[in-house]
Amino acid sequence: MASPTVLADDTEVMRGLSRLDRFLPVWIGLAMALGLLLGRTVPGLDDALDTVKIGQVSLPIALGLLLMMYPVLAKVRYDRLDTVTGDRRLLVSSLVINWVVGPAVMFALAWTFLPDLPEYRTGLIIVGLARCIAMVLIWNDLACGDREAAAVLVAINSVFQVIAFAALGWFYLEILPGWLGLPETSLDISMWDIAESVLVFLGIPLLLGFLSRKLGERGKGRDWYESRFLPRIGPIALYGLLFTIVILFALQGDTITSQPGDVARIALPLLVYFALMWAGSFALGKGIGLPYDRTTTLAFTAAGNNFELAIAVAIGVFGVTSGQALAGVVGPLIEVPVLVALVYVSLWARRRFYPAKETV
Repeated sequence: MASPTVLADDTEVMRGLSRLDRFLPVWIGLAMALGLLLGRTVPGLDDALDTVKIGQVSLPIALGLLLMMYPVLAKVRYDRLDTVTGDRRLLVSSLVINWVVGPAVMFALAWTFLPDLPEYRTGLIIVGLARCIAMVLIWNDLACGDREAAAVLVAINSVFQVIAFAALGWFYLEILPGWLGLPETSLDISMWDIAESVLVFLGIPLLLGFLSRKLGERGKGRDWYESRFLPRIGPIALYGLLFTIVILFALQGDTITSQPGDVARIALPLLVYFALMWAGSFALGKGIGLPYDRTTTLAFTAAGNNFELAIAVAIGVFGVTSGQALAGVVGPLIEVPVLVALVYVSLWARRRFYPAKETV
């Protein structure tokens, strides 16, 4: 029988955060501004940063993502994963939301808001097909979600991504538009390209996180690992996040600032998408009786997207200066501040909709 878990008030959570955590929206805003400024003012910086790549992703961004994901995955208690895999309500809900509802919602929004801009529309649909594997771990952790559940759902999304991404791209860009009498677009992307992205950006930090916990607990014990080691590496995740944001916006700063009208048009359906996916998933989790931590994990894994894969696919298929690539870049421009805001909404919703004690 599961034991009751006391949920602290969100004000207590915020009071216990470090300065880095507490003012994260400010640091993210500054990181975005710094990246845009560097991209606009330093000649040749974007070419220099993009010279070396892992797959289709710039090496500095790849390093930032690895730094960002490792500490979160090192916190996961891998001996508790069976409690997640046995929760069919969570797993089935996540699969349906991520691979049926999410792409369909983005397809509908892209055609509703951008019927006259086929390149941007295609870019948004690609973003909708790239389900979360990276930053969602940060947002889930900040919102006091279930780390083990997040690790399992991210892993499942990654497997489905390798299997389903190309097939769903074919369906939503060629088959469904044809059925509806709409213009069609082809998407030529190999399964290996997607698998490479998943292996690098999830496989490496997942392996390092697992080995850290396994070897750390074996050598020093769980108490040392969680009270001494994890607090030391914890800030690396947020430093990695801020570094990634700076580099990402430095690479695309000129593109973003030179086309503000287009950015605004792309941003609107993205805002609606993130709000709908998060709110709908949170309501579903609450409705089917999931505890707060798993409801939050369900919501963030549904709302988050794998922007690095979406950008890589758009650039690889359509070119770095394409409208599809711009739509991919605008994705994190909107996703980052919106999901940071939703962290605070989650903490408020915990106080408002969940009792002080609940059974997990």
